[in-house]
Amino acid sequence: MTNSNQEIEVKFCVRSLAEVTARLEQLGAAVTQPRVWERNLRFDTPEGELRQANRVLRLRQDTAVRLTYKGPGEIRGGVQVRKEVELTVESLEQAQALLEGLGYQVSMAYEKYRTTYALGGSLVTLDEMPYGCFVEIEGPNPEAIVAVAGSLKLDWEARINESYVALFERARLALGLTFRDLSFDNFRSVAARPEHLGARFAG
Repeated sequence: MTNSNQEIEVKFCVRSLAEVTARLEQLGAAVTQPRVWERNLRFDTPEGELRQANRVLRLRQDTAVRLTYKGPGEIRGGVQVRKEVELTVESLEQAQALLEGLGYQVSMAYEKYRTTYALGGSLVTLDEMPYGCFVEIEGPNPEAIVAVAGSLKLDWEARINESYVALFERARLALGLTFRDLSFDNFRSVAARPEHLGARFAG
């Protein structure tokens, strides 16, 4: 997230995170967060009003607990830009109780392993999702993101502007999945490929 409460980012599906890691190290990128497991809870009204308005209300737990709001996104310079407001909270359980008291409920849960690097003025995260491996680049502007993608030898034409949850919805339809949550256990016996997500490998 930038200082202006804007999230400017893009994703890439990759065959190997090891290759991207090697490139990051060659470029002198610094690890800002070693590999960590994330648990995410998405909240919505019973009628799904936030999803219908392309807004996100999320609780995330990794090394801390964060409450995040994201507004509707728009594409600028080939990347997604959206308002993001995030704050750290003391307890996931207490924050969940507060949101539920306001009428929100957990609409889904998802998890991933994430390693974060700083490269120039951008953040590069290496994400191990239940349905594949991804590189997410978040920067101060679209031009910076394009430059980082180029330095990592990622195919810009294969970029992804959708969220991991949106990709999951595509996989659910393509594979006929009936489970709600995007978890490693649920995908243990599912052979998901990029085309099931509406994506292709960028490197």
